[in-house]
Amino acid sequence: MELNSQGLKKREQWLDKGYQLGEYDREEVTALTRKNPLWIHFGAGNIFRAFQANVVEKLLNEKVLDRGLIVAEGFDYEIVEKMNRPHDDYSILVTLKADGTVEKKVIGSVVESCILDSANEEEFTRLKEIFANPSLQMASFTITEKGYSLVDGSGNLLASVEEDFKGGPEQPSSYIGKVASLLYMRYRNTDKGIAMVSMDNCSHNGDKLYEAISAFVKEWVANGLVEAGFENYINDKTRVSFPWTMIDKITPRPDASVEKILNEDGIDGLDPIITSKNTYVAPFVNAEECEYLVVEDVFPNGRPELEKGGIMFTDRETVDKVEKMKVCTCLNPLHTSLAVFGCLLGYKKICDEMKDEQLRKLIEKIGYEEGLPVVVDPKVIDPKEFIDTVINVRLVNPFMPDTPQRIATDTSQKLAIRFGETIKKYEASDSLNVSDLKLIPLVFAGWIRYLMGIDDQGETFDLSPDPLLDTLTPLASKLSLEEDVDIEKIVEELLRNESIFGVDLETVGLAEKVIGYLKELCAGKGAVRATLRKYTE
Repeated sequence: MELNSQGLKKREQWLDKGYQLGEYDREEVTALTRKNPLWIHFGAGNIFRAFQANVVEKLLNEKVLDRGLIVAEGFDYEIVEKMNRPHDDYSILVTLKADGTVEKKVIGSVVESCILDSANEEEFTRLKEIFANPSLQMASFTITEKGYSLVDGSGNLLASVEEDFKGGPEQPSSYIGKVASLLYMRYRNTDKGIAMVSMDNCSHNGDKLYEAISAFVKEWVANGLVEAGFENYINDKTRVSFPWTMIDKITPRPDASVEKILNEDGIDGLDPIITSKNTYVAPFVNAEECEYLVVEDVFPNGRPELEKGGIMFTDRETVDKVEKMKVCTCLNPLHTSLAVFGCLLGYKKICDEMKDEQLRKLIEKIGYEEGLPVVVDPKVIDPKEFIDTVINVRLVNPFMPDTPQRIATDTSQKLAIRFGETIKKYEASDSLNVSDLKLIPLVFAGWIRYLMGIDDQGETFDLSPDPLLDTLTPLASKLSLEEDVDIEKIVEELLRNESIFGVDLETVGLAEKVIGYLKELCAGKGAVRATLRKYTE
C-alpha cells in the first residue's frame, strides 16, 4: 500500500484496513481548484493537516464544496519537496480518542502545494497567479506567533525585513514581505476582496498579521515602490479584512506508536524525516478528537460554508470572549497547574497526572470553583462544557503524549494571563472576594517551589526554558528544604512583581497566603504531596 494517487486506486485494500477514503472525484476537484481557487493556506504543518484540511475533506465528501485547498510553505521548503509532493499531497490523519479507539483517514483535500520562495521564479509566479485570481476568497495562516514578528530579540529590524523595506515587492526575502508582495499582485489585478485570516494560537492574531503587512506597505508607499492606493486598499475592510480567530486542537509531533499501527497495516514509505531546518515531519499526523475554531465573520469576497464543517463564525467581540475563556480560565490555567506540580512530583505525561487524585481535584477546583464564576459566557461555546471536555476527554487522553516539562516552558510569561486576569475580576466584583481564592495562590507558591529545581523526593531536575530563569533561580536557590530560612524576606519583592503575576500580590492581599503555602511546600521531602492533599481534600 502506497500513499499516493496510484496506490489509492486500490481502494479495497485501504477500506479493508479500516481507512476512511474520499468520496469525491479528486481529479475534478483539483482541476477546478487550480482554475478558480477559493482558499490558500500558509503553513504546511501538523495543525493544518489535522484540522483545516480535514474540515475541507468532510465538506468535499458531503458535496458542500467542489474545490479543495492549496497549501503554501514559506519557512521550510523541504516539507513540500520531501513530503507533500512525493505523496501527491495526500496525508493520513490518525485521530487518537480518549476511549482508546483510533480513527484512520486519508486526507486528499489538499490538491496543490506551493513553495513561498520569491527566488524561485516558477513557484512565485504560480502564487502570483493564485492571488490575482478573482475567485480567491481567503488566505489563512498557521505560521506561529513569531512568524509575524519583524524584529529580533533586541527589538531591531530583522536584516531580511530591512532589506525588503528598501527593495520593494519584486523579490522580497522575508516571509511577510513575500505575503505583502502577493497581496499587491491582487490589488493590481482584481477589484475582488480577500480575507487574510491568521489561525495561529495567539491573542488578537488578525491584528498581528495586519500590523506586519501594514509595516511593509507603509515603507513601500513612502519609498515610492508601490502605488499609493495600496495602503488605502489594505485599510479598507470592504476589500481586505484581517479577522480575529481562536483555535484549539492538540497535534503533537508524529508519534512512533502511530507509525507502528500504519506500518502493520502494510503502508510503505511512512518514515518521518527531519529537515535541514530541524522540522520533524511525516506522511501522517496524529491528533486529539476535540477541536475548536472560532472566526470573526468578515469576508469581503464571500467564503465557503465552513460552518457546515464545524467552524464557528461570529463577531470580533465573541472571538475575544472565547479566547479569554480558554486562556484565562478553562484550559491554560489548568495546564500550567499540572505542569508545575507534575514536574515536582516526577510525572512525565499529563495523562498520567490525571490519574492522581490530588492533581485532578486541584484543577477541578481551579476551573469550576475559582475560574468559572468570572467567565464571560461567549455563547458559542459553553464554558462549563468546555472545562468538562478538557478534564474528562482531553487531558486524560493516553494517546496525547504531552508532558508537564513542555508546558512548564516560559511559565513566568504565562502566569499574568492565566491567573492574573481572574484575580483582577475578583477584585472588580461586588459579589466575589480575592480572599476566596485558595488554589490559584497555591499554584503561585508551587511555581516558586518548582524554581528550586528540586522535586518532592529531594532530587534535582532540569527546569524548562524560561526567559527569566537567570533572574529567578538565584532567588529560588536561597530557599531550602532542610534549613530554616526567612521565606518571606526571600520572596516578598517577587510577589509584588505585576509583570509576572498580573497584579501586585501584596496589594491584593494574596502575598501572605502564597508565603504560607510556600513554607508548607518547603517543609522537607514529601511536603509537596502533603500540602496538595491538605488543600484539595
